[in-house]
Amino acid sequence: MNKPSDTPTCDALRAGGNWNPNWEPFAALDPAWTEKFLSMGITPMVSGVLDAKTIEFIAIAVDASCTHMYAPGVRRHVRRALELGATKAEITAVLQCVSVLGIHSMSMGAPILLEELAAFEQREQAQGD
Repeated sequence: MNKPSDTPTCDALRAGGNWNPNWEPFAALDPAWTEKFLSMGITPMVSGVLDAKTIEFIAIAVDASCTHMYAPGVRRHVRRALELGATKAEITAVLQCVSVLGIHSMSMGAPILLEELAAFEQREQAQGD
């Protein structure tokens, strides 16, 4: 008699070609945690609340985001979105939307730079006086 797997979500992701090899180290260290984490992560995708094409758009955005940048996932989800009828314009729009995540580095960093430059110039002036 076969014992049910303790990691059915991980097993299904592996079998379906959706397993990220970068997950392997934490799956080896703590399979139960990895199973819970991935089960939680895929719940919105398998719940049926959103249509399949929208799920692929979200997956493209996550994988292409500046904090993730997982090219194999982007490729897989773009391919699937196209199979589901997505257009080049729709996928481009998703990539354009997610590209603005990187602008936050500038919107946070530029004011800090201006403040620090002003403070530096004030210190320089004070030392010169």
